[in-house]
Amino acid sequence: MIGYAQLWAASPGDWVAAGLAWRGLDAPVTRRRSGLAERAATLRTGWSGGAATRAGGRLDGLRAELGTILPALVETDQVLAEFAGRLRVAKARLAEAVALADRTGVAVDRHGGLRTVPPVWRGPESGGLPAGTGARPAPAGGAGAAHSPGPPAGTDVTGGGGTRNAVGSPVAVAQVAAALREALALADVADREVAGRLAELTGAARTGWVERPPPARPADDATPAAVRAWWDGLTPAQRRWLVLHEPARTGPRDGVPAAARDQANRLLLAGHREALLAERRAASASGSGGRSRLRRIDRTLATLDGLAGRLAATTGPRPYLLGLDPRGDGRAIVALGNPDRAHRVLTYVPGMTSDLADVPGELGRAARVQDRCTALAPGEETAAVLWLDYDAPDFLSEASSPAQARDAGPDLHRFQEGLRATHDGPAARQTVLGHSYGSLVVGSAARDHGLAADALAFVGSPGVGVDRAGALGLPPGQVWSSTASDDVIRLVEPPRELAGRAVLATSPLASAASLFRPDDHRLWFGHDPSDPGFGGRTFPSGRGGHTGYWEPDNPALDGMARIVLGR
Repeated sequence: MIGYAQLWAASPGDWVAAGLAWRGLDAPVTRRRSGLAERAATLRTGWSGGAATRAGGRLDGLRAELGTILPALVETDQVLAEFAGRLRVAKARLAEAVALADRTGVAVDRHGGLRTVPPVWRGPESGGLPAGTGARPAPAGGAGAAHSPGPPAGTDVTGGGGTRNAVGSPVAVAQVAAALREALALADVADREVAGRLAELTGAARTGWVERPPPARPADDATPAAVRAWWDGLTPAQRRWLVLHEPARTGPRDGVPAAARDQANRLLLAGHREALLAERRAASASGSGGRSRLRRIDRTLATLDGLAGRLAATTGPRPYLLGLDPRGDGRAIVALGNPDRAHRVLTYVPGMTSDLADVPGELGRAARVQDRCTALAPGEETAAVLWLDYDAPDFLSEASSPAQARDAGPDLHRFQEGLRATHDGPAARQTVLGHSYGSLVVGSAARDHGLAADALAFVGSPGVGVDRAGALGLPPGQVWSSTASDDVIRLVEPPRELAGRAVLATSPLASAASLFRPDDHRLWFGHDPSDPGFGGRTFPSGRGGHTGYWEPDNPALDGMARIVLGR
């Protein structure tokens, strides 16, 4: 059992650093694999016969063996990063217990022992009663916890009146003891789990990282719940085999846990990059395709490198690559923190012009909401997902149509179902947030297919495809919206009204007719969800135009975080 002083002194950052060190080994391993491939190719061009065949086969075997290590390196990083995240939560709960002790006149010694603080009267010249009791562990040489005198015994600091929860009362001691036990229990569960997972990885290093699984695979239209049940029936070695040998099927599959999807998609990312580099070398050598082809390749490489750089970040919650498709404008799904283990999960759907090159910036918006959640509730673990797995409109002519939002609906529905299916432990609170055209994607998916979500939120919305919150399949009290007063989206009127306005503009009665135009709060894609008449709930936003909702001083950021937290 982890003790009080041990948890207080624990450093989550040290575990993160250890995970990064393991993950960093993938670069030298990849270089060694590439070197073996080059040597094998050289041998085949200048050496033939049985010995050459056996030597080439041996080199290929070594290269394959090195390849089996790559998912394990990522997995080790995941295990340690997730432990660090759970350790942070446990330490935050411990800090909350200490704060409770401070408020209620209970001292905590360096071993976690509790005692009440005797009242001390400082006299009227103090101007008031002392504020709390330092309850942190005493210095190493001290006999107990250092403390300052608390309020007189019998003072109710809970705001409820009476002495039932009074300062220094047995009830106060019991409350602090329960809070301490909860924090230590969280840390102990996390410690035992990480020990088990690391022991399995250590054993796999001796017995073999991978094992071919049975040939049966879930059908393409299998539900995420069915995929999860199939996955649970595999051994860890069989799962690693699928990650290594079938990453294109494993990486995007809803119902496969986030950790495995991340391992597979990181392999795919490296593979896409290698293929582009090979294509560039071939194009340069042959001169075919000209400069335009090279520019296209370089743009795609830069985009993939930008994504890889974000995935390699050493600060903040660990990124998980849950989906990747570099074709066309490109698509990606990236989570900050493991959504399968978080208490709260945000899925953020961006709007018009978003593509693979925008992932770092759009992920920054999701991170700001996540950071605000952590500031408001440090004892809760929140994951934030950027869902850019649809073809966002590039031009206003495309954004004026709901077609691309309708096309995205089934995939968003399935993704949210997958989050439910793969989550470990009690169900997380899931919130889906849409910005601009992304709000239409969210609304259309909820309307046509249903969304596994506990709350929906819209910012800067041109309409969500329905005229009433009740049509989205959630209780109206869990449908939220905010639009800044200076957001140009407020001026986007329905097509029929714009057409009528164009006709009236040529009439001598235009100015008079405009006086009688009813303000029905209709936007291009339906009733304004930020209007009370929509039937949902609203949260405030400061001025910031169409993209300022994530600015640190904008109350909308606080509002989004509170929705995610369910507050």
